[in-house]
Amino acid sequence: MSINNNNKVDELIGYFKSHCKIKEHQSHSAKVHSVGWSCDGKYLASGSFDKCICIFTLSPDRLKQETTFRGHGGSVDQLCWHATNPELLSTASGDKTVRIWDTRVQKCTATINTRGENINISWSPDGNTIAVGNKEDLVTFIDTRCIKIRAEEQFNFEVNEISWNKDSDTFYLTNGQGCVHILSYPELELLHVIKAHPGTCICIEFDPTGRYFAIGSADALVSLWDADELCCLRTFSRLDWPVRTISFSHDGQLLAAASEDLVIDIAEVETGEKVSDIPVEAATFTVAWHPKQYLLAYACDDKDIYDRKRDAGSLKVYGFPNE
Repeated sequence: MSINNNNKVDELIGYFKSHCKIKEHQSHSAKVHSVGWSCDGKYLASGSFDKCICIFTLSPDRLKQETTFRGHGGSVDQLCWHATNPELLSTASGDKTVRIWDTRVQKCTATINTRGENINISWSPDGNTIAVGNKEDLVTFIDTRCIKIRAEEQFNFEVNEISWNKDSDTFYLTNGQGCVHILSYPELELLHVIKAHPGTCICIEFDPTGRYFAIGSADALVSLWDADELCCLRTFSRLDWPVRTISFSHDGQLLAAASEDLVIDIAEVETGEKVSDIPVEAATFTVAWHPKQYLLAYACDDKDIYDRKRDAGSLKVYGFPNE
């Protein structure tokens, strides 16, 4: 490892020693499944088992709840923002719909009926297509320009998370057999199958530069891949439980990974070295780095401190400066 990288890791470690304050917000009546930042970093959204989506704004030292979107008839399992329009948010729900919300008018602007209970959603970087996966391993492709279903693809294996490459012309899905399937879009022809892990591949995320993607697996490993060569560059192995959620920082330098471990691991991408970790009290469902600064939003299976049977319904943000 070069001296430069040593210095960089030390600098990052030092940064988080002075920026490790956590802000918590209790806004839902049930567990939070998904969090995500708008592309400009102005808004943070959380989707919950309570069927609601909460929108927060970020000030230098805190989060402020702005609005709550209601309308879904089932759990909001995953959400994602438009890659270039900071006002548009899409949500996937167990109520067999996908919804698009606009923060300017503070309401749902489109509802798309699908054939099953939706659990995964991914908006293509060009903004033209939303892909949504359901519990029966059917992936539906919605053209957002005309709000119509463009294609449906039924898979004969367990489909977990789905993602697009930076150019929006290839589509990636992780499966229960430890593989990543890569399809062309819009043709949906199978281009490659990567045998990535011995265990189920649970989550996938592209770094902001488009050079890499990372996969979180049931074998408790995170693997980092070269997006052009489709070769594995390194693995991150500090967690002991299946990796449920991963996120790259805005500059692609950091990778956060979380599981049922009582810690969220933050690694430097180029070396795999640990930069920081965040202690948590329960399994983590979702992590998301801010698109411009080192702030990590996350939500865990936290319980109410006064009633252990009740969900806390909280989300947290790590990385504020210590007083």
